[in-house]
Amino acid sequence: MKKLAKTLFVFAFGLLYLGSAMTEIGNATEVTIDQDSQGNFVLKRSGEPFFIRGAGGTDHLTELVDNGGNSIRTWGIESLDKQVDGKPLLDRCQELGIAVCVGLWIQHERHGFDYTDQASLMKQRKMVRDAVQKHKDHPAVLMWGLGNEMEGPSSDEDVPHIWKELNELAAIIKEEDSNHPVMTVIAGASGNKVRGILEHYPNIDVLGVNSYAAASSAASAIKAAGWEKPFVLTEFGPSGHWEVPQTAWGAAIEPTSRKKAASYYVTQSMLVEDAADICVGSYCFLWGFKQEKTSTWYGMFLESGEKLPQVDAMCRAWTGKWPANRCPRMTGFTSDLNQATVRPGQKINVHVDATDPEGDSLEWTWAVQAETTEQSVGGDRESVPPFFPDCIVKTDGGDAVIRTPTKPGSYRLFVIVKDGQGGASAENRCFQVAAN
Repeated sequence: MKKLAKTLFVFAFGLLYLGSAMTEIGNATEVTIDQDSQGNFVLKRSGEPFFIRGAGGTDHLTELVDNGGNSIRTWGIESLDKQVDGKPLLDRCQELGIAVCVGLWIQHERHGFDYTDQASLMKQRKMVRDAVQKHKDHPAVLMWGLGNEMEGPSSDEDVPHIWKELNELAAIIKEEDSNHPVMTVIAGASGNKVRGILEHYPNIDVLGVNSYAAASSAASAIKAAGWEKPFVLTEFGPSGHWEVPQTAWGAAIEPTSRKKAASYYVTQSMLVEDAADICVGSYCFLWGFKQEKTSTWYGMFLESGEKLPQVDAMCRAWTGKWPANRCPRMTGFTSDLNQATVRPGQKINVHVDATDPEGDSLEWTWAVQAETTEQSVGGDRESVPPFFPDCIVKTDGGDAVIRTPTKPGSYRLFVIVKDGQGGASAENRCFQVAAN
């Protein structure tokens, strides 16, 4: 009898422990959309107001929190399998107090997906259902990001067949999960897109808009098209490479590091001031490193891990204060190489002015790289163009002697300055080598 009683006690304790563990694992955070006394939309987590101070990406999570951020946005469900500091992404975000907009990648027609093929649609629907079932109860989940620019990044046409399918997918999410809103992200604040969504996609809870040069006016544009539900600015940053002036031979001129930082700060500040009625937050792009047109255009960090001035700007916008250590400032770039057509093998002097707010010693890196020849759109993956280390003849701090490549073509001269404390600035200038 004693042995039986002991066995029953252990069994009962096991059931109690298992029930406790299941309760902890299944402790979903309820996220709702309410309106305050002035009629402004308010996102709430567990009943408490939550304004998204977010960034796109899964890297540098500790730095995000240190600079005032509270949320990240992902693009595909596979991101949740990433190990961060030895733990799954959602678990690490929960530890840090970061809420996650979980991206569910919805296929694009420009990548070959056929929205008339029922087998493909059913497969995609199953993917969505399985993903929601798997992750819906994790307390770090904020909302579902159902698709990103699947209507086409440069298209301004209404695509009812896509909006109708997204409506079906959103219904599946709502069947499986009543605790988290559904957001879909479009490219630009197109009135045609908004009107198509209003007509064919009633299950959407939040509209996300990716916008760059026109980011500060995105909320006004969608409201003018009739949008009255919550809105999130899901990507913003510097002017896009399709929105800037070009050289005589067609190379996009990348904004300076100071102009980029100003773009982030101004957009975030205006968003809070001018769109309080429908805006529930934003995600700056990109909280990490990426090769897209160049290696420094959109990434807010270098590949080696140092932050760039855009991070400082977001810290100021989010917290009202500058970080303890600010990035170096580049204030001048003097060279006959800038936007010039030059001879092969020509030696050219370059001078760059830079200072550090804290007076830290600066480390300089110079590089010549070929212009990318890939005409990717919508953030599609790009390969890294080749570097030409032999073109760097001599360097001395902010001074360098460059020997132009021997092969005709389009190139960029990069200069990176680091403060040794985790901060950096990066600039590049376009030039062209003429044929003999």
